[in-house]
Amino acid sequence: MNLRQLAQFVDLAETGNFHRTAERLHMAQPPLSVSIRKLEDELGGALFDRTPAGVVLTAAGQAMLADARQALAHAAQCRQRVTAALHGLGGLLRVGFIGTATYSLLPRLIPSFRAHYPKIELELTESTTQAALDGLAAGRLDVGLVRYPVLTPGDCEFTVLERDEFMLAVPGNSPLARRSAIALSAVAQEPFILYEQARVPGLFALAMLRCQHSGFSPRVAQQAMQVATILSLVESGLGLALVAGVARHQMRRGVKLLRLTDTPADARLDMALATRPDHGNQLVSTFAAHAMRVAQEATDAP
Repeated sequence: MNLRQLAQFVDLAETGNFHRTAERLHMAQPPLSVSIRKLEDELGGALFDRTPAGVVLTAAGQAMLADARQALAHAAQCRQRVTAALHGLGGLLRVGFIGTATYSLLPRLIPSFRAHYPKIELELTESTTQAALDGLAAGRLDVGLVRYPVLTPGDCEFTVLERDEFMLAVPGNSPLARRSAIALSAVAQEPFILYEQARVPGLFALAMLRCQHSGFSPRVAQQAMQVATILSLVESGLGLALVAGVARHQMRRGVKLLRLTDTPADARLDMALATRPDHGNQLVSTFAAHAMRVAQEATDAP
């Protein structure tokens, strides 16, 4: 049994006539008769009663009709979904993202993407930069929204979506909170809350490097993985912290972010789209193109 035979069976059931069915299917009548007979032989019984006026379904044929129509509908749906996926218009796309992507980028990107591509299902997984890159390498993720530059890029390709830089988080009740900007070197003697080296090695290294650019190695009072946790610890007075400027979109009342006046011109803390160069997935290309459009629109906005 194959889909061609099922389509012939359904058409014949609807017309009740071999000649009209052959015309609808753009084929000669004898091959149609042979195909239906082979289907009946395979199933072990007659599907049609032949009469001088045409054909009518037997009880077996009536029992088969609904399932045959459903099978053809499923096959058509399968074809449509494959076609949509091949053209980047439908299917499943697995996206890993870091927590700070939810502050600005994701709220702009995801609703817009869903509006433009409603047939693409997004599976979103919060992650760290390193875990997202590991997921890409292992094939568990299709794209990643990560901090860039990274320590171990592997064979991933990166497209910068948002430019950013470190800002200094200070307790809201600190004398430092009266300022709007400060040189990082001015707080070299203060305790710092840094990212966990084992779980977010990239951000840990970038924060250490940023301090070294200002001439000191920070005195680490505490480590944490999530920006929200780090800001909470700053609010508690345990120390200062270097966080991405995008964190200003989700600030706690008891914390203030200060712009750093001694940031080197080449210092980077960007948000980037990570993909495998050999992904061969049109959905990835569709998502990447849309993400770049959304990022450009934000850059062009007044």
